[in-house]
Amino acid sequence: MAARSIAAPRRLLLILTTTTVMMALLAGTTSAQLSTGFYSTSCPGLDSAVKQAVQSAIDGEKRVGASIVRLFFHDCFVQGCDASLLLDDTATFQGEKTANPNNGSVRGFEVIDAAKSAVEKVCPGVVSCADILAIAARDSVVILGGPNWDVKVGRRDSTTASFSGANNNIPPPTSGLANLTSLFAAQGLSQKDMVALSGAHTIGQARCTNFRDHIYNETKDIDDAFASTRKSDCPSTSGTGDNNLAPLDLQTPTVFENDYYKNLVSKKGLLHSDQELFNGGATDALVQSYVSSQSAFFADFVTGMIKMGDITPLTGSAGEIRNNCRRTN
Repeated sequence: MAARSIAAPRRLLLILTTTTVMMALLAGTTSAQLSTGFYSTSCPGLDSAVKQAVQSAIDGEKRVGASIVRLFFHDCFVQGCDASLLLDDTATFQGEKTANPNNGSVRGFEVIDAAKSAVEKVCPGVVSCADILAIAARDSVVILGGPNWDVKVGRRDSTTASFSGANNNIPPPTSGLANLTSLFAAQGLSQKDMVALSGAHTIGQARCTNFRDHIYNETKDIDDAFASTRKSDCPSTSGTGDNNLAPLDLQTPTVFENDYYKNLVSKKGLLHSDQELFNGGATDALVQSYVSSQSAFFADFVTGMIKMGDITPLTGSAGEIRNNCRRTN
């Protein structure tokens, strides 16, 4: 009897240990299921179809390239890279588009719609909207002069969205360095990833409402002449000119290079959160390194984009392959 009483707990311990190991292995396989060749047989025309749609959109308006990259960021920071941001609100469903970080500012959805339509013509029902968005973000960077990389694919689309997640997970433009670091860390991204990925602000524009406080109330942290220039298109009164736009990169807002970091060193960061990366803190040296070497910035940006694309993707039988990126099947 004594031998049996000892053996039983041992068997239980073995079962529990085996179960724990299996769960850990399963948890670690989601990003491993993504691969650059996932559609090589099922949709060999994927990259070409997406690139043509993105190229056509950027030819019509270069700013939209930055908008697509931003869509990818804002999607991946909420529930992972699952195309939840692309879902429209319905009478019974609240999506993420009207959350504070997105409302009135996220754009480029029609480009993803066009890319999805093009892909459906060559391989219907095969490719997720989440993967199309990831590829479109890469293509936007390349078309505007940035680095190229092989996008890992194999994601599936979410059937849910998180309005609260969008409000809580996406770094606001008022963020300090500690909050930025914390929000990126929550997604498994390092401070180095954060500084490199912030370099996406070398393209695109921001609304007056997002930089008003910085140009009027943070005189110690901004170049006087730069602030004066921005004030001409951004009145001090809230509610007046809120949607007026200014380039995030003063010199070349439609070219992907390292001028963004040069601006930070000169105290010409448009957003408070931008200037926080070079304001006497722990990330100053990284900013300086990207000023000195555009190739170092490009390499770290690619690393960050790949890591961000790995944030909790839906794979296997999870989620679905949406027929329309704006709604569930």
